[in-house]
Amino acid sequence: MRVTCQGCGQSIKRNGLKNHLRISTDPRCHTQEWQDSKSTNTFPSINIPLPNAPLTDLPGIPQEEVIPVEPAGDFFGDYTDCEEDDEVLEPVDDVDGVAFDEDEEDEDILDASNAEQEVGLEPTREHLPDHTPTIEDDDVMPTSHQPAARLRGGGEESLSNEPFVVKFPISTAGAVYSQDEKTTNEKYAQDLGDTENPFAPFSSQLDWEIARWAKLRGPSSTAFTELMKIDGVVEKLGISFASTKELDRVIDGLPGRPRFQRHEVLIGDEVCDVFFRDVIACIRALLGDPEFTAYLVFVPEKHYTDGGKTEALEKDNPGATIVPIIISTDKTQLTLFRNKSAYPIYLTIGNIPKEIRRKPSNRAYILLGYLPTTRLENVTNKAARRRLLANLYHACMARVLAPLKSAGKHGIHMTTGDALKRRFHPLLACVVTDYPEQVLTTCTCTGECPTCDKPRDNLGEYDRRDRAVLRDLPKILEILDSFETDPAGFLQACKQAGVKPVVDPYWKDLPYTHIYRSITPDVLHQLYQGILKHLIRWIIEAYGAAEIDARCRRMPPNHNVRLFVKGISTLSRVTGQEHDQMCRILLGLIIDAPLPGGLSSARLLSAVRAMLDFLYLAQYPVHTDKTLELLDDALEDFHRNKDIFIDLGIRDSFNIPKLHWAEHYVSAIKLYGTTDNVNTQYTERLHIDLAKEAYAATNHKDEFSQMTLWVERKEKILRHSQYVRWRCDGAPAVPRKEWSPPGLELDRALHVAKNPSLYVDTSHSSTSLILHPANLNAVCGS
Repeated sequence: MRVTCQGCGQSIKRNGLKNHLRISTDPRCHTQEWQDSKSTNTFPSINIPLPNAPLTDLPGIPQEEVIPVEPAGDFFGDYTDCEEDDEVLEPVDDVDGVAFDEDEEDEDILDASNAEQEVGLEPTREHLPDHTPTIEDDDVMPTSHQPAARLRGGGEESLSNEPFVVKFPISTAGAVYSQDEKTTNEKYAQDLGDTENPFAPFSSQLDWEIARWAKLRGPSSTAFTELMKIDGVVEKLGISFASTKELDRVIDGLPGRPRFQRHEVLIGDEVCDVFFRDVIACIRALLGDPEFTAYLVFVPEKHYTDGGKTEALEKDNPGATIVPIIISTDKTQLTLFRNKSAYPIYLTIGNIPKEIRRKPSNRAYILLGYLPTTRLENVTNKAARRRLLANLYHACMARVLAPLKSAGKHGIHMTTGDALKRRFHPLLACVVTDYPEQVLTTCTCTGECPTCDKPRDNLGEYDRRDRAVLRDLPKILEILDSFETDPAGFLQACKQAGVKPVVDPYWKDLPYTHIYRSITPDVLHQLYQGILKHLIRWIIEAYGAAEIDARCRRMPPNHNVRLFVKGISTLSRVTGQEHDQMCRILLGLIIDAPLPGGLSSARLLSAVRAMLDFLYLAQYPVHTDKTLELLDDALEDFHRNKDIFIDLGIRDSFNIPKLHWAEHYVSAIKLYGTTDNVNTQYTERLHIDLAKEAYAATNHKDEFSQMTLWVERKEKILRHSQYVRWRCDGAPAVPRKEWSPPGLELDRALHVAKNPSLYVDTSHSSTSLILHPANLNAVCGS
């Protein structure tokens, strides 16, 4: 339950209100009414919203066409050397239909309610101390764990200054070509036709408010219709609709985001449905959204000094404005018992700052479509089934993203919310997924790294001076092109290159796309649900479940730390949020616990501390050269001490793909910004609004037709709400704003003097790092 502070208007949890009133410096929060509330535990104006309104008996979406999926790559027999996921979520110990090895290195425990509970994984960031460490500070550090000691001692480098930003040197980048006569809101008003009534097509403010409540906060459609049928309700309220169907007809006439199309996909002997929108129209909708117009970033910037490179696209097509496309796919459960699942695709653009993107209420992510969730149970051969499912995924994604081929290379003119027209080049920049879908996307094999060519038997080795290189994309593309000319040697060539024989991956023809560089860090699944999950299990095995649970029960009460009064060894289907809460007490649980056999616990403590350091350093909102060096130091320290688990008989190797991928974090942060740019936590949260609630609003028959229509109507209500606010505010012009998150003070001169090589700034979106000259060539593979 959330409460709105009547002083400053901030929305906070009810149990955190007292603390907010205690530490707030806003004088409005300390009125007599609120001071009295703190002493009596009664708080005024607590509103509990009603659940969203479900819709039933919605019409389906007409079929557009049939997309045949050829079973290319399925004619070469068994592929037991290259296991792949069947993309089925149940059972839990058999993630995506293919059991992992007996140690379950890479299982992802996915709860059906995972998305609801994994909001807010990142701890509250307090202001860092202003002290900047000097050479003298480093001299007094102990030689053991020097970087970690520097952080814990309160002497970490101040990160609150504005970073040193260098604008893109080519002045034509992001150029404006023309200006339309009307802005997005003015065009919206023109489509409605009624220039006098700001609530049109609703007759009055009451008419509009009831419609918005019915769709966003109201009861079920049947209940709303029954309410309207009560004698006198419609007449006394004076509203223009008397049932849910009449209201739906009004909403369907509103302008909105692109409509979904329904297509049939023929795969083997089975016909599947895929629902998706026009990707170019979705990008146009995001760029034209008046809520984002003031903050959109168009001109690339450098965030560290490397002036020796030029940007290929701008050189070939002067005046280009790049739109970095961020795609996220993740299958989710819709029901607890009937095993219904959905496979949504989400899209956003890097031009929108991440502080706006990561809030679901800002609608910066758009539901691009639903992929088929079939398991192809009629195919008895497991190898053939895996290959058909991979081909199905890539065929559907290729169809959805096909318009990016021409638009990315030649550009397409689009208008932003302030009526300015630019030539945009939408390029696939980031693919935000968990490990099974990273493997599926990159056509690599389960148990291997999806981005580099390090052998699976050496994944547990780490040497920061000899980092693994990315997979050879030109060579792999050449192999994929050889299928037509040399089908007999195609399978052998794919096996030698370490990829699965998928003939037409969806990224094959996308311009300026390096798929193996586009895989991004995933704090939720790689760290919390991956490395830390295993580390906690190893600790329980080392000390014994009874001892660890007893220590959990003896933990003193604390307002900021969860108490596991029943211990942690018996928990099942643990969420990322629960793993985060365990990490806060993990080191304290074992700090003085003796190991069996008289072994010293120093190495185990060092390994645990190093991994916790890596976890929290990886989530820094701002990074410098020093913090990235600390990140590498923490990982190196873990690998230096990890053999204690082998000595205890808990492990015999550390060939875990998620643990190996930790060594790619530094390079990924330099390319795409801090990890909160591309965290799957955001899209997990979107499952609630755009999958689970949408399914709950259907009659569970032909559900995806109803779900897409429900999503369209909800988006139209939210868009019309923006328009009504704009009209009621006097239809102001859209101002241009330089995005700067709270707490970052402008102090360029001091910053340049102290931090000449700062890499990442939270005040900009991932566009800043994707598009600057030092990185775009790498992203594009040029």
